[in-house]
Amino acid sequence: MADLYIALIHHPVLDRNGAIVTSAITSLDIHDLARAARTYELCTLFIVHPVEEQRNFAASVVDHWKFDFGRAHDSRRRAALERVRIVSDLDAAVAEAEHASGARPLLVHTSARTTRGTSYPDLRSRMEAPDAPPAMLLIGTGFGLAPAVAERADIRLAPVLGPSDYNHLSVRAAAGIILDRLRGH
Repeated sequence: MADLYIALIHHPVLDRNGAIVTSAITSLDIHDLARAARTYELCTLFIVHPVEEQRNFAASVVDHWKFDFGRAHDSRRRAALERVRIVSDLDAAVAEAEHASGARPLLVHTSARTTRGTSYPDLRSRMEAPDAPPAMLLIGTGFGLAPAVAERADIRLAPVLGPSDYNHLSVRAAAGIILDRLRGH
């Protein structure tokens, strides 16, 4: 199976009115997505944020569980957080993934606002092919990825949809569903 990465993008993302903004990093996103990354054997969870203070905050969350009290308290959390890398922009995440995997990752746009896209079985089959390139899921915070990020993607993935017209999952829940569809048994 192809190497798989997630880039949790905080800028550029949209706010509820469609304006381009920078969202704040939350410790819950770091913890929960790192645990999902470990469970589904992702190579790396990239936390992407342009603001140094926010990257420092993310580093302090990760370091607490890798080096401080958390190291002795919960080794499973440490194992998950070892997959986290904090970078300033998507280019840095792509470069690091390309260096690690030996090929540029296929950039996969995810969005609750998408009406159609590549199906999960099709992407999974593509990733399971013997010569499959690595893939990177682009996951937006706030109200989703800005158009500039979507335009960089190689493919658009179908949205996660439930039976109702309400479609506003947390980034952690949506990512968990997507990972299970692509990597679960």
